Amino acid sequence: MSADAVSTPALPRLLPCGDAAISVEFGEAIDPDLNTRVLALQAALADAPVPGVIETVPTYRALLVQFDPLATDVDHLVAAILAACRDPAGAQRTVRRWRVPVVYGGDFGIDLETLAAHHGMTPEEVVRRHSGGLYRVYMIGFMPGFAYLGGLDPALATPRRLEPRLETPAQSVSVGGAQAAISSVAAPSGWHLLGRTPARAFMPGRDPVFLYEAGDEVVFEPIVAARWDALDAAAGRGEPVAELLAP
Repeated sequence: MSADAVSTPALPRLLPCGDAAISVEFGEAIDPDLNTRVLALQAALADAPVPGVIETVPTYRALLVQFDPLATDVDHLVAAILAACRDPAGAQRTVRRWRVPVVYGGDFGIDLETLAAHHGMTPEEVVRRHSGGLYRVYMIGFMPGFAYLGGLDPALATPRRLEPRLETPAQSVSVGGAQAAISSVAAPSGWHLLGRTPARAFMPGRDPVFLYEAGDEVVFEPIVAARWDALDAAAGRGEPVAELLAP
């Protein structure tokens, strides 16, 4: 493949990323239809593996295809990717929906009151709006198991903090710009912390290690702080705390 992007009106752009990866870009926006096309291509390549492909990594609107340049012909790989984009039949994925418990506010969500004041709302209104949405897991990234969510009520969209914190708690439920997120491990962040969930998004030694996948749906269930210790202990033992509602 030449260094120039391959593009047609009906197909994604294919951009080389060094000599061992191709970015298959379906658009520029955070959009469920674009993300569905990304995940459909990933599923198609998993259903009909292309020799030399090592890994595929989905994002909001693109799929990174990593390959061994000594084990595949790049032109053949490009042709296989475009063919999968033209005919993704049979590659549809069943959508899973999770109900995730969250303790909002207080020590669990130290930015709840500040964010509420910023929007002229009560903390209760923020919790009602935040927990009333249906969220889509667009991608997993930044840290192991960190889930980037679309579907945030536009009234809660808030620019990220000007000064990120050097460490925020694992399992934080937060807002950053027009996005929401569920963190996995303690990490730096400029997102606004609304609460925490006892559910473990990432747990080495558990099967599965990662709880959420791109394409999953999430609904949040507000719970009282008095339930935290028991649920956190159960999650630490590997017991299910987030409830799988569908399929």
